Amino acid sequence: MGLNDRGDPVANSSRWIKLIACVVAMMAIANLQYAFTLFTESLTRSLNASLPQVSFGFSLFVIAQTALVPITGYLVDKFGPRIIVSIAGLFVGASWIWAGLGHSLAELYIANVIGGIGAGAVYGSTIGIALKWFPDRRGLCSGLVAGSFGFGTALTFLPITWMINSSGYRAAFITFGLIQGVVVIAAAPFMTMPPAGWILEGWEIAKLKLQAKVPQSSRNYTPREMLKTSSFYVLYTMMALVAFSGLMFAAQLQPIAKTYSLDSYVMLGGLTAFNLAMLLDRTMNGLARPFFGWISDYIGRYETMALAFTLEGLAIAALSLLVETPIWFVLLTGLIFFAWGDIYSLFPSAIADIYGPKYATTNYGIQYTSKGLASLLAGPGAAFLKAASDSWLPVMWIMAACNLLAAIMAIFWMKPMVKRLLKLNAMTATEEAGSDIIETMARDVTGEGLAPAVAHEQP
Repeated sequence: MGLNDRGDPVANSSRWIKLIACVVAMMAIANLQYAFTLFTESLTRSLNASLPQVSFGFSLFVIAQTALVPITGYLVDKFGPRIIVSIAGLFVGASWIWAGLGHSLAELYIANVIGGIGAGAVYGSTIGIALKWFPDRRGLCSGLVAGSFGFGTALTFLPITWMINSSGYRAAFITFGLIQGVVVIAAAPFMTMPPAGWILEGWEIAKLKLQAKVPQSSRNYTPREMLKTSSFYVLYTMMALVAFSGLMFAAQLQPIAKTYSLDSYVMLGGLTAFNLAMLLDRTMNGLARPFFGWISDYIGRYETMALAFTLEGLAIAALSLLVETPIWFVLLTGLIFFAWGDIYSLFPSAIADIYGPKYATTNYGIQYTSKGLASLLAGPGAAFLKAASDSWLPVMWIMAACNLLAAIMAIFWMKPMVKRLLKLNAMTATEEAGSDIIETMARDVTGEGLAPAVAHEQP
């Protein structure tokens, strides 16, 4: 049991049911981002378009998804997640159905924007639920929810691939669009935010233990206040640098495999190197998010960031040397997606740690827009660079450098900056508490608090 602001008991055992509903909804929207690469070749042929033109549709999806998450966070705080996620389910279904029925790039772009709006609403709502219901396991539970977004495609990419090959990409879009929309709508009724003033039972003791590894803010920053801190912009830049690499592989993995004939190289059970890479990549990406979130709850957010970003940078550098070898293509892309997945558990947790849980949904929504910025580089930007250099290697070199730079920023810049900010918050809170005590004592000494009673007794 926990307590609300009136001191009434509030059951918190149901928070795990809410978390499961969030996981299911996130799995249902995963294909909108991570299965897009399965359709790129068919779309270029059907729409008589170039790869950069089709890739721009992917960027529009990510931009729409990320740009509206801050608004979604505000709407969730105002109306609750049930209604927002239910409406989002309609958008999710309509997106792929429209993409399947459309016959032009303009229709593909509109469909992707609709899907981005729906996916952003689901993403913002579910991450917000995890951050607020699980202050004691913030890294792990936000990682479980975000991991579902990465893992969902691992369960469906083979059926989607088979349907594309047997019935065409339009049938795959329409069929799975309908399924995904229904699943999101079915999960929505189970989603609620904690009541006002809710406190997890035993949280004060748990908070003291957590503070040793993951410092927590003593203040709740509004979005406006957060935007006035320099630490936010460092965090924003770090996420954009790392998001770029994973999004590039999410959008361009099939074209990369095709360049090196890995989409036709059969390795195991009739599956090509590309198919095996897709299966491993999505699985590792999903597993990474709760894993790194759990690790960060014990060793610290910024130490975990530095570890994961370095691992990803080294894996990308190795892939640039071994990309033509099928087994290394499969293993190294799996490692890249594993190391990349951490950003979707570490950054929302860091936002709540630094700026408090009260406005965490909206604050992380603002942070999440960095993914939209990264998508412009990952989609058309990477495709244009490849076309200009006639090679994917320069793109990989840039990605490796971005990850290594972010690792350095996490441990040598972000960590001490946050430590200073939280120390300042604690000092300010202590000073304000002292001022309140002095003011109360002064009123008692001067008798201000007794004035009404004395006046009443006089004739």
